Amino acid sequence: MNLPTLAVARGQLDRLAPWLAPLGLRLLLAWEFFESGREKLQGQNWFADLQDAFPFPFDQLPSALNWQLATWFELLGAACLLFGFGTRFASTGLLVLTVVATYAVHWPMEWHSLGDLAMGYAISDQGFGNFKLPVLFMAMLLPLIFAGAGKLSVDAWLARWFPSGMTVRPAAR
Repeated sequence: MNLPTLAVARGQLDRLAPWLAPLGLRLLLAWEFFESGREKLQGQNWFADLQDAFPFPFDQLPSALNWQLATWFELLGAACLLFGFGTRFASTGLLVLTVVATYAVHWPMEWHSLGDLAMGYAISDQGFGNFKLPVLFMAMLLPLIFAGAGKLSVDAWLARWFPSGMTVRPAAR
């Protein structure tokens, strides 16, 4: 390939990025959080068994309320991500939920070295925690929090139809 061809390909990727990159993150995360919420909706509340492991203020709430909050944040947050509606708010809520879940469930109960901690960066629990997926989800939520849902979203459509009066304009020279 010659340099002009690479420049054209890069230009095409740059034009597609605001449309497809956030969409890919939103679709994958929507699926994962929906599945988790659906399992909670159809399952039994096991939060009572680990209520003491929740960080403040969630350790102060009844386990049934925590269960309902987690279930509905996952289900409604997944729907918001799917359509790109209220994406920054939904992503922030799901990030908090994921941090709490990592703290209470996925983080190793005991570790004595960074080597022990690194063993918990796994998909399956071998007695060292299993915080790999939550960490990946947190990393995937950050671009949606900071950059938004992208151009292929309800948020972008609403921004076109109802522009904010608080748009940032470059300083006059």
